[in-house]
Amino acid sequence: MTEYGRGGGSEPWHPEDPLYGDLAWTAHQTQQGHAPYGGAPQQDYPQEPQYQQQYPQHQEYVPQQHAQQQHAQQQHAHPQQPHAEHLYPQQPHPQQPHPEQPHPQQQQYPQQQGAYAPQQPVYDSQGWDTGQSQYVAAAAQSDAYAGVDPYAQQPVSGYPGETPDLYTTPDAYPPPQPPGRRHLEPEPAEQAEEEPETGLLTGGGDDEGDGPADGGRRSGRKGGKGGKPKQRSGTACLLAAVVIIGVVGGGGYYGYTYIKDRFATAADYAGEGTGESVDVEIPKGASLATMGNILKKQGIVASVEAFTTAAHVNPKGKSIQPGVYPLKKKMSAAAAVTLMTDPTKLNVITVPEGKRNSEVYKAIDTRLGKPEGTTEAIAKSQGKNLGLPAWAGNNPKIMDPLEGFLYPARYDLSKDTTPESLLKQMIKQATDKYTELGIEAKAKDLGLENPLQVVTVASLVNAEGKNHDDFRKMSEVVYNRLKKTNDVTNQKLEFDSTYNYLKGTSNINFSMKEARALDHPYNTHFVKGLPPGPIGNPGADALSATLNPDHGGWMFFVSVDGTTTTFTQTYDEHQKLVAEFLERQKQKNGG
Repeated sequence: MTEYGRGGGSEPWHPEDPLYGDLAWTAHQTQQGHAPYGGAPQQDYPQEPQYQQQYPQHQEYVPQQHAQQQHAQQQHAHPQQPHAEHLYPQQPHPQQPHPEQPHPQQQQYPQQQGAYAPQQPVYDSQGWDTGQSQYVAAAAQSDAYAGVDPYAQQPVSGYPGETPDLYTTPDAYPPPQPPGRRHLEPEPAEQAEEEPETGLLTGGGDDEGDGPADGGRRSGRKGGKGGKPKQRSGTACLLAAVVIIGVVGGGGYYGYTYIKDRFATAADYAGEGTGESVDVEIPKGASLATMGNILKKQGIVASVEAFTTAAHVNPKGKSIQPGVYPLKKKMSAAAAVTLMTDPTKLNVITVPEGKRNSEVYKAIDTRLGKPEGTTEAIAKSQGKNLGLPAWAGNNPKIMDPLEGFLYPARYDLSKDTTPESLLKQMIKQATDKYTELGIEAKAKDLGLENPLQVVTVASLVNAEGKNHDDFRKMSEVVYNRLKKTNDVTNQKLEFDSTYNYLKGTSNINFSMKEARALDHPYNTHFVKGLPPGPIGNPGADALSATLNPDHGGWMFFVSVDGTTTTFTQTYDEHQKLVAEFLERQKQKNGG
């Protein structure tokens, strides 16, 4: 039977004792190695002499001979242990113990010399106090080893003077509770150890046979509330599993996509594409990435990355112009870049500066796949309905009312483009440009009758000049020859370009005698002044030079070598240059 560690008194510690619950108990003697019930650790101090002096009426002294033997045993067991007076100075005891009970710290160190030795109750096999404690105490005073079972395992004290821990043996009862805590409510059910679940969705079994074969131990767990474990919601578990799977799956897919996009080869088609043709329009200012996105959406290339890579590899890849390209479905990126860097493959039509309308009409028919003459017929029949300004086309001698209004520029084509829509677009752009330059207000300042004559002068400048550096001098020649004071050419322009225009040719060598004898409104070798209308479509440079001529007094010009134009102020200088030009032509023709 284990010791209960109680001090002197009539109250047994075991709850089954009929005398359990003595209200006179006011303190609990904390055993060595156990924390007090307040929760804070307790420091155990050796018994000090002043306690012997403070409570003499409660001390029972061990005979001197026995005390000396005890002191000798202590000195022998721990020869180097310092005296208690050196370790712990004298301190006043914080609390007066109950007169019927020994001081708590006096029981913890009964082995010290002169220590107070309280009587311990003796219990029988049923836990009852036998009343023999006083005899055991008396025998203990005469024999230190009396009442000790020589065959029982004795607890080993750590140091002399320590009371052995009587609550650490396997069959010991729990430490005694103070009277105020002996009948506390049972521990909350949540603190009980959870039983393992029997299934994911069932929420566990019950106490009537569905649970484990544990002999009904569930119903006897702490709490006394039926013993059923808390059931977990199967829906919550399923939802948690779905969320986890979704997170893991989403993360894996994102990682796979990132690695594929980062390190995998960009998707690309092979070859020149299928037979299906698609007109793809590239807007102005589009980057290579924007172009790639447009082509991918149209099904031309497989990926933007493949297109941009091919454009960087191609030396001309960064010079792709905006416009409409006739491409094919499922082309390789390299094939698409090659086609888009070829100007002839661009689905556009470009009107060069100075081009005549007859050449523009043919180009439109070819680009739109129309029969030859279609666009020209529309221009003649619907000229007044295509958006010409009010000051244009009023002279009945004009060969083509649209001449000079098909503004030189590049025009994008699509499947919806028609000759009518394209002509309207060109005329609108020319009208906007003329309005921007203010030719209506400047016509009179230049000695011209109307804005149409400004366009006509610009067309002559563009046709006769070999380069942009000649345009301002050429416009000066036109204005000087139109002057009434011109007695050298008698206000005749004598431009070969006008004769070629009415003939529909571009010859340099022609019979001057025939030219001067041909009576035609556009033949400036025969008539004075300007032709009825423009002879071509002047560009921006020719228009600017027409509005700002070079006031150098130029009257004549000739291109001796066919490339460089030389300007002169007098007829004699001009004649010398003409003779040089004729000699070169004679040598060139072998005659």
